[in-house]
Amino acid sequence: MSKTIKSICVFCGSSSGSNQEYTLKAIELGRLFVENEITLVYGGSNVGLMRVIADTMLGAGGKVIGVMPHNLIEREVAHKGNTEFHVVETMAERKAVMDQLSDAFIAMPGGIGTLDELFEVMSWNQLDLITKPVALFNVLGYWDQLLAFLDHSVDQRFVKPEHRINLISESNEKVLLDKITNYVPIKVDGGKWIKELKKQTSLNRKIS
Repeated sequence: MSKTIKSICVFCGSSSGSNQEYTLKAIELGRLFVENEITLVYGGSNVGLMRVIADTMLGAGGKVIGVMPHNLIEREVAHKGNTEFHVVETMAERKAVMDQLSDAFIAMPGGIGTLDELFEVMSWNQLDLITKPVALFNVLGYWDQLLAFLDHSVDQRFVKPEHRINLISESNEKVLLDKITNYVPIKVDGGKWIKELKKQTSLNRKIS
């Protein structure tokens, strides 16, 4: 990949999950970012796996950028120790700012919010609004069923094989980062309907 990866947005749970391995892997990923001088961009929370990776990096001298809508800050879930903190109006603006600040995206185990963020950036890549690596940190096979569903979607011709292949998935953080660093997207000639979707999606992003 021609562009150096200097910042990665991590989507992950506001919970720590049911298994200690999720926390341990969040710590390992944070340490790996610091070792490689990669800035963490994330949702800015001080709970769950979000806090674990942020605290790990801050404790080791890493750079952490949080992005959060003001209404969540009012609920006192904001991490007050981040290197930078961006306050936005809406969840849509939050995702747009995280995109602007990031060279790549990783989804760790998480819930509905994580899925929402993951599929949005996958859609942006599909529409060529961005061209950035998107990866699943598949700790304990957490994403296996999602990957099986995406394979099913390809089989049923609702998802193009190239878009499925472009989604990186690894359980080892070092292999994951290596694949992100060397990512070369497979392109699809989408035709007129893709151009129309790109036009409409760009308009919606500006409006939101």
